[in-house]
Amino acid sequence: MYTLLCIFFVLTGTLTGCSKPEPTQAEFVLGTVCTITLYDAGKPKVYRAIFDRLVEIEKRMSVGMEGTDVYRVNEAAGIEAVVVHPTVFEVIERAVDFAKLSGGAFDPTVGPLVSLWGIGKDNPRLPEQAEIDAALPLINWRDIDLDREKSTVFLKRPGMALDLGAIAKGYAADEAAAIIKKAKVPRAIIDLGGNILVYGEKPDGTPWRVGIQNPLETRGAYIGIVEAREKTVVTSGVYERYFESDGVRYHHILSPALGYPVQNGLLSVTIIASRSIDADALSTSVFALGYKEGRALIDSLEDVAGIFVFDDLSIRLTKGASFRLTDDKYQIVSD
Repeated sequence: MYTLLCIFFVLTGTLTGCSKPEPTQAEFVLGTVCTITLYDAGKPKVYRAIFDRLVEIEKRMSVGMEGTDVYRVNEAAGIEAVVVHPTVFEVIERAVDFAKLSGGAFDPTVGPLVSLWGIGKDNPRLPEQAEIDAALPLINWRDIDLDREKSTVFLKRPGMALDLGAIAKGYAADEAAAIIKKAKVPRAIIDLGGNILVYGEKPDGTPWRVGIQNPLETRGAYIGIVEAREKTVVTSGVYERYFESDGVRYHHILSPALGYPVQNGLLSVTIIASRSIDADALSTSVFALGYKEGRALIDSLEDVAGIFVFDDLSIRLTKGASFRLTDDKYQIVSD
């Protein structure tokens, strides 16, 4: 099994007129390698504040770490409501918003399916159909009972389980950016295992250049470049986490309706937006919806753009996607 953790990279090696950064710092948190680069005013205490915040988020939102708010909500499914930290409530509430927006293509109660497949874990497997059939009735975002006044979350049926893996890193990237802003660091790059947020712009006033991973090549090979200022760039793709069984590849983006990895001709979907929490959830939502419905969703939103990469090596762009193709094996097409 090959797992690609970092699906994006900022092309710092090709930047011109860029200030010399403080040494880039990286730590393993949120289940991946998180890398922060602060330019001009980067100081050790700012790095420490960022990583401490990421650890704090993990200790509240991880599904696999005993004692987290999400773990406690899952343990109490069908039994009682659980008081959670306001930030956890905020992320769950936002996840429910995207479940509504996507018609359930994005569903934070997908936990039972994620556990069954184990993709990205040590022992992924192809579940029996009977196991999938038993899990599917437990997946329904409408069965999340939220009480904002009490800050409680209740999963209505035993066996239900939240999984915030498709939104929590986006929230964490936004939190890191807030720390950077408060510290008055003028420019920075946040890479939370492929969730990229570029803060500020290059000293010469030109945008950052973010390479988009080639979904059919090894890490570091890119198909093109997105130019962005004060934006987040997030991709969901079939190559991020997967395993193979009897010659068939199974990726980690699961259909809440069918219980299997989504198969719709897409290799990846990249979302460009101002808020990383939105881009994170949208990348999964849009991939699961497929091109026609996913593009309609993007087009209905302000300040959001998308890049669709198909298995026939065609690429389709939405309005506002500042993308330059660099790999001649791919072709940008229009509808």
